[in-house]
Amino acid sequence: MLTILRLNHRKKRDKRITTHCALVARAFGADKFVYTGDEDKAFEKGVKAVVGQWGGNFSVKYKKNAKKFLKEQNKKTIVNLTMYGLPIQNEINKIRKNKGLTIIIGGAKVPMDFYRLSHYNISITSQPHSEVMALGLFLDRYFAGRELVKRFKNAKIRIIPHSCGKLVKKGL
Repeated sequence: MLTILRLNHRKKRDKRITTHCALVARAFGADKFVYTGDEDKAFEKGVKAVVGQWGGNFSVKYKKNAKKFLKEQNKKTIVNLTMYGLPIQNEINKIRKNKGLTIIIGGAKVPMDFYRLSHYNISITSQPHSEVMALGLFLDRYFAGRELVKRFKNAKIRIIPHSCGKLVKKGL
């Protein structure tokens, strides 16, 4: 089970970025997306609609208290994606050995408590960057590219690779 924890969603400000994080999480092989901050039923409905059309068992849930949620993840390895941690290229092989991950991606400034609660604080460059990019790059490295050819169960729509134009198969 691979869970993404998005900290401090701000309904008016972060609607698109949180949606993009959830879409990347789903497309790159995560099982669950948990978010904190402002509860946003429209965001949840949008992600569930994507899952309904494109398939998979991906779920999205709101949790009021991120620290409490992390403490409930006692059998999972917690990875905090940041620009301040250890380089991903030096740590990814160790992380891959763990079954069951919870990956933290920030929103507004991430409090130091989350660094302490994490088993790994992983930098995706040591420069300011987007949590969408960090999540996509981390998941690609974690799955070593296998997620790029993943087939989603119960899909109603699928893109057929094509060198020019768009080829979409519906009603699968």
